[in-house]
Amino acid sequence: MARILLAEDDESMRRFLIRALSEAGHRVVAVENGREALSYLAAGNFDLLLTDIVMPELDGVTLARRAAELAPDMRVVFITGFAAVALADGDRSEHEAPPVLSKPFHLKDVVAAIDRLCAA
Repeated sequence: MARILLAEDDESMRRFLIRALSEAGHRVVAVENGREALSYLAAGNFDLLLTDIVMPELDGVTLARRAAELAPDMRVVFITGFAAVALADGDRSEHEAPPVLSKPFHLKDVVAAIDRLCAA
């Protein structure tokens, strides 16, 4: 299974995601903001970054850009509570754009999306 770095500023959402992903067999390191996630990215070897888009200190889009520099093969999945959030063309690499999951979502849908990405 995948080693996942989860960056989510909402504590209850973070706990739910940790539980669901761990029960699905993934190894999860969870942090509450993008700045904290950067230190883990620099030191760790993750298969996937699951990040909220809107967070204090360092937003998820900026975090994903920096993650792409540090670990170009790592996959990214965005989560957001703002359905109207859209990534500008400048936020996308030459590869397929990362999936964006809008809150509220079913935890099984998050696990399924991550499993599909990791299997690809």
